[in-house]
Amino acid sequence: MKTQEFEFKGFVGNGFAFLFLNLILTALSVASFFFGDVLGAMAYILGVVGLILTFFIWAGVKQLEPNEARVMVFFGEYKGTFRRTGFYWVNPFLEAKKVSLRARNLNVEPIKVNDKVGNPILIGLVLVWRLKDTYKALFEIDSQTMASKSNEAGASVAGRMKAFEDFVRVQSDAALRQVAGLYAYDNNEGGENELTLRNGGEEVNEQLVQKLNERLAMAGMEVMEARINYLAYAPEIAAVMLRRQQASAIISAREKIVEGAVSMVKMALDRLDTDEIVELDEEKKAAMVSNLLVVLCADEPAQPVINSGTLNH
Repeated sequence: MKTQEFEFKGFVGNGFAFLFLNLILTALSVASFFFGDVLGAMAYILGVVGLILTFFIWAGVKQLEPNEARVMVFFGEYKGTFRRTGFYWVNPFLEAKKVSLRARNLNVEPIKVNDKVGNPILIGLVLVWRLKDTYKALFEIDSQTMASKSNEAGASVAGRMKAFEDFVRVQSDAALRQVAGLYAYDNNEGGENELTLRNGGEEVNEQLVQKLNERLAMAGMEVMEARINYLAYAPEIAAVMLRRQQASAIISAREKIVEGAVSMVKMALDRLDTDEIVELDEEKKAAMVSNLLVVLCADEPAQPVINSGTLNH
């Protein structure tokens, strides 16, 4: 998007020089009142004009700290953005709208959205943003009206930055809903290699930054970092999803137990044959396998039964 911001090219004087000049002018204006007997009415006229000029000079003094800017407007016409740090004097008829260019944090409270497969989830994020284009921030969106409505001191830098933050918060909510709808919560509904909100990590965060910058470009704002800081199932399905996760864990554990038990049974049969400890026919091997699997896969300890007879009885 094309920017219309440009640097202020009007007259800029040294603030300390004009401050010193203003002090001298003030002293001369006050002193002229004491020479009324000599100069007559002209002394009073010079004194009044001098005092008016002191107020005029004082109104043009501006102080600018690092990472601050002033948007210069002359009777409604944009004259540029002033960014030079220090103490200066500019035309007092220029309205200098002060804004901050420093990075700011925003913690977006968790919101309820539907993921890719339709499950309701709670998701929140934290982001770092800053003002990049002062022209768009002040004139492309109605930030000044929003500031005056949300804060009695809407014309102050705090009121403007609060309006910018509200705009970022609303757009962050929309971007978060858009990104959350592109991915499933986890791999239970998709393939093992599918990117999800739980395992997406940096890729999901980069997608968030991209979507946020697309939405905030019109307002001259830039998101430097965005991260999901809260992710959970919505309360109405949290208990069901917990039971599903527990069932998946139990199934996975059972698979490992059975795999290990089969390996142990095979090893036992191979050792019996190799060491020629006992000869077993197929029927007795099947019975032994069945008994071993029951013992190895059971949740509770096996109760031994001693057979005092033959192997057949």
